[in-house]
Amino acid sequence: MKKPMNVNPVQWTEAVGYARQTCARIYRGGGKPLEALKLFGVNTRTVRTGDWDQAIETIAMSLCGSTR
Repeated sequence: MKKPMNVNPVQWTEAVGYARQTCARIYRGGGKPLEALKLFGVNTRTVRTGDWDQAIETIAMSLCGSTR
């Protein structure tokens, strides 16, 4: 996972930490990455992932207001 150049490093670190913590709770409850994305309001029609790392990165980007 690489920090986007247009995002403040402190904001990115906090967003990734928050996304990881939330995804861990969803994972422990038997949830899927798409459920985590929906929880954060990410448009799951444009993002398809079964990978937790990609879900965490996408959530962190949405928290930072950054889009790809």
